[in-house]
Amino acid sequence: MGQELPTDSCAGSAPQSQRIARGAMLAIMACALSFTPGLMLPAHAHEVRDATGRTIEVRDTSHIVSIGSAVTEILFALGVGERVVAVDQTSTYPAAVRALPNVGYMRTLSPEGVLSQAPSLILAMEGSGPREAMDVLSHSSAPVVIVPDGHTADAVIRKIEVVAQAVGIPEKGAELAREVRADFALLAKEVKALHQHPKAVFVLSAGSGSTIVGGAESSADAMFHLAGIENAVAGLKGYKPAGDEVLLNAEPDAIVVMSGGGQPLPADLIFGLPAFKASPAAKDRKLITLPGSYLLGFGPRTPQAARELALAVRPSAKLAPLPAHSWSQEPNAAPKAATP
Repeated sequence: MGQELPTDSCAGSAPQSQRIARGAMLAIMACALSFTPGLMLPAHAHEVRDATGRTIEVRDTSHIVSIGSAVTEILFALGVGERVVAVDQTSTYPAAVRALPNVGYMRTLSPEGVLSQAPSLILAMEGSGPREAMDVLSHSSAPVVIVPDGHTADAVIRKIEVVAQAVGIPEKGAELAREVRADFALLAKEVKALHQHPKAVFVLSAGSGSTIVGGAESSADAMFHLAGIENAVAGLKGYKPAGDEVLLNAEPDAIVVMSGGGQPLPADLIFGLPAFKASPAAKDRKLITLPGSYLLGFGPRTPQAARELALAVRPSAKLAPLPAHSWSQEPNAAPKAATP
């Protein structure tokens, strides 16, 4: 969900001989790090087409490194959580993943950290990086499957299908996809019947004279759409700094922030900002906090997250509960609304 890291402007400027030597060195490093003597491979391989368009052969799904909160949640929802040997920093659900080795933040991965877990398969959300680290991993003996990202109901279903195919259980993937698709449909029906469409602003960070908010086409904007909430800063695109004038004109009914990573954004900080002091949100002290991977991860629990957000913004609204699933029953941090 974070902003894209700037590309290295010096990439590709080295002489060709240096680039060839560097590529060879990376390949040797990958092979050395990923060699695991005595690893038993299943007799049958299967193929999966990933987000890059590559068709990848997978032979062993017994030791999976999962990178990306949605990927990890899908693996556990499919019932193969015991095969996951390590996760990334964004993966915090279910609780079992918190006891697993952590390979770092998905956009700043170290290939040594990933390959030291001796994976037989690496599943990484599209956008994982940096590029050099992904290049090293792609030269290892463990297949690297890039799972397509996206912030719509169809995108979540596609993630499930690709992950299930990668681990060789497409039938279970189809079953999970049906459940999640039904959750999205019920949520959409309930939200459509709501008469109130409050305005909100998602704040990613604040301070040092700059407030970064989620504009149009951001993951926060997509979540607002699912919850029937108007994005008060839709004039911006992506995650961008917003000036005081933009935020003053926004007049949000609620401010939404995330917990579990990044800068803590308590009510005193948010409502102490000049741009929000006179807003309807400040008058009602309506600051809503949800775990970041739950709110913006767009995994199988996205309909549940959108429902919680919809109700937190409209405390008096009524929405039908979504069906209970074995993979969504663990307690999640409740949305917090600041009180005077």
